Amino acid sequence: MVKLNQPARPFGTLLDDWFQEFPSFIGREVSQALPQAPVNIVETNEAYHLEMIAPGRSKEDFKVTLENGLLTIAFNQKSEEKNPDLKMIRKEFNLASFKRTFTVDEKIDGANIQAKYEAGILKLLLPKKNVEKPQPREITIQ
Repeated sequence: MVKLNQPARPFGTLLDDWFQEFPSFIGREVSQALPQAPVNIVETNEAYHLEMIAPGRSKEDFKVTLENGLLTIAFNQKSEEKNPDLKMIRKEFNLASFKRTFTVDEKIDGANIQAKYEAGILKLLLPKKNVEKPQPREITIQ
């Protein structure tokens, strides 16, 4: 069961939760979610590493944006050219469009996010900001 307008839930210090857009069936439950690509997220001391499996695509097909604390990864399926000389006998795979959105923590250095697509995996590096810890100091009593 999928609920419309599901509120975000905490996910570590990087991501609250993901949500995707659904057709708006007011008052109904959506029995099947839109297709989406699975994601792995790993945290290191320096950064978060997000990997999305999305085989059969090219890097130009993805759109990755960061706006108002939301990191959005989208893929829009281009329409296939019809060839009258070819007759489709069987079609078992489809490169469906999808959109994944993540809430990015203020500890992420948004200006230095990097992305690359290789071997069917979209990889994003979300570096953490360098935060200086305040040095302890002695307070003089007067």
